[in-house]
This record gives sequence, structure tokens and C-alpha cells, in this order.
Amino acid sequence: MNLDAFLKVGEAVTLGSHTFTAEEIKHFAAKYDPQPFHMDEEAARKSLLGGLCASGWHTCTMWMRYNLAFLDSAVTWTGSGPRPEFGPSPGFSELKWLRPVYAGDTITFTRTILGHRPLASRPGWRLVSQKGGAFNSRGEAVLEFESAVLLKVV
Repeated sequence: MNLDAFLKVGEAVTLGSHTFTAEEIKHFAAKYDPQPFHMDEEAARKSLLGGLCASGWHTCTMWMRYNLAFLDSAVTWTGSGPRPEFGPSPGFSELKWLRPVYAGDTITFTRTILGHRPLASRPGWRLVSQKGGAFNSRGEAVLEFESAVLLKVV
């Protein structure tokens, strides 16, 4: 089983791109992060951020959406036996919202698998470490974090 090739260890992969609309930003903010610079254009213009921008949590949820879509469609298994299955995540660290994501910005999401190791407490499972990222159309990083996810290999 060549997990390194399956996971593309060390290779930054593009998960997809998303354009954040003003309507979508306001809808997410109304439900989960109702700060004025996420909900009202005028208040946002007067704020430190200078314009309507997405919640950092909104940006994170879109990363996850594109990551799962990528796993479902782009990751192929050519090894013997059943395809490894991604499971839950035990958490993340080093979350940074580096720049605002403004209404109209198109953001490209990436993931780099850093490595993996077997879990002694759960035979047949591995702990995969990864770095997530997101970039605006100017190539500027807007989001980065490190996380782990469980991978069932038998």
C-alpha cells in the first residue's frame, strides 16, 4: 500500500476556488458571526477592515467544503485492498486569518499533507498531519492552519 502516493505527501494540492458574494457573507454572518463588518456595507466601510468581508469562520468552512469535495472526486486509490477512508479530525492549531476576504474576492483553497503515522491505540488507523491554506486572486495568503485527520487503512 503506497499511502505517500495516495496522500501526495509534501505536495500542495489545489482543492478548488470560491467567490464570496455579499449576500453569502451576510447570510453566514447573520447565523454565526453577526459583527457589523460582516453584515452591513456602510458599517464595514467605516470599520478598520474598510469593506464588507467574510467571517474567518466562513472562510474555514469553505475550505472544509472544498477539501471534502476534492477527497470525493479527485483522490484515486490504485493500491490493493479497500480504499483508505478519511475519518474525524482530532483538531487543528496555528489558525491564522492573514487578510480579510472581501465581497467579490475569489479564494483558492489548498492542502499539503505533511506526514502520517500509525495509531497504536487504534490498529488499522493512521494520524495524518496537514497544512491548509487559502489565497486570494493576487496570490496573497488569507488563511492558514495545521490540522490532523484520522485515516482508516484496513
